[in-house]
Amino acid sequence: MKNFKPFFVESSFARSRPTSSNPFFLSSQRKFAASASVSQDEGRVIDYSYGLNLALAGKGVIVKDQAFLNLNSSQLQHKGATIAESLSGLPLLVRGHVPGGGPSEISKPHFTKLLKQVTNHISSISNIFVHDGAIGSSPKCDVKVRLISDSPSAMLSLSHMLWETPTRAVSQDSCPLTVYVATSISPGIGESIGLGSKENDGFIAADIERSSLILCGKAFSDSNTTKEALAALSGPVIFARGGLPLSARLLVSGDSVVLLFAPKRTFKSCRDLLVPSDAGVILSSKGLAFLFQTGGSNLFKLPASVFLASSDSSGVIPSVSKLSPGQAAYHFLAGYQNGKFIPAYNKGTWSIDPLELAKAFLSKLKDDQISSYLFNVDGGENNVNGKDFAKVVQSTLSENIPPFQAKSGGDLEEKYKSFLLSKFPDLPEEFSF
Repeated sequence: MKNFKPFFVESSFARSRPTSSNPFFLSSQRKFAASASVSQDEGRVIDYSYGLNLALAGKGVIVKDQAFLNLNSSQLQHKGATIAESLSGLPLLVRGHVPGGGPSEISKPHFTKLLKQVTNHISSISNIFVHDGAIGSSPKCDVKVRLISDSPSAMLSLSHMLWETPTRAVSQDSCPLTVYVATSISPGIGESIGLGSKENDGFIAADIERSSLILCGKAFSDSNTTKEALAALSGPVIFARGGLPLSARLLVSGDSVVLLFAPKRTFKSCRDLLVPSDAGVILSSKGLAFLFQTGGSNLFKLPASVFLASSDSSGVIPSVSKLSPGQAAYHFLAGYQNGKFIPAYNKGTWSIDPLELAKAFLSKLKDDQISSYLFNVDGGENNVNGKDFAKVVQSTLSENIPPFQAKSGGDLEEKYKSFLLSKFPDLPEEFSF
């Protein structure tokens, strides 16, 4: 091939000369010479180059025969991909920095052992499927992701979660994520890390410090848990790049965009009016972006307002009221829902300190002069859900809403204070009920 310039990834392989003691280089050279590292598959150029092989080797995966890069849906189906039945509730084990000092759910030695077994398994498969994409629809604060799978069916499912990214973006990113998918690995793999043998459908393991995710068995079919894991892994990188990863959705009304934080049941009751279908947006100086592929618009301007929905059947919290930035940050951090506190409205796995996220949220509200409102979706006899909730949000934008004033009776303010100070003793003075 003329003008072919393979790219290289720095690794122990790249620094070694091809000798009889380095069979990987010899087999790669033969493969490279035989196929010129390019083959035609339904009109698309598939890369078997030194560069891809070396990049995979740097992640512990040695290409046995062929590695298919960024195949589209029809090409994956041509390779045998089928649409798998959806699953939910599979185990998610996480290790690394857990805000609040909580224990890791999988130890470092166990994750290291599991990763070694998974990479050895993928290396034993003749055809490996690789897909590069991104979490975050804004290139200013997204996170590049490389999927490495032993199955075209898994790749068909997982690749649809990610946003497209330019060629070689993964290799040029300073903090890319790597996802290893081992669908045909022994079902007993979980026993080797102390998970037990009952999880026959598979499990998911994430290491925040290594920026690595492992999906075993049918775990790729559990899209909700997979997205939760990806959000946890990508969160610190997005935050470091100036984005705020938030468990929220958008209500788009004409030219106005409203950022909504609400209980899951409220989202479900009016999901047809909101975007995206999954709770997960990024707020940055450039506007609003989505964590995962939506199939529609990928970027929106800064929100005209923020709505924080709370559930308070005691009626202490009024039906709707306007908040100062400090109050908005306080209620955002608390995430109060009828006796329970859900910091930053995130029930998933935390990889960012909620207090640091709340501080950044406060700065964004102040810097961009974004109005904030608190809405009680469970105000005793005046429960509001579904389309009624969306209508109230829209009408609030055109009305003169009074500032927040808690109704007399009850000890809700003390409950807030007790919880938040127990979790976040260094609460800024500007944060207020």
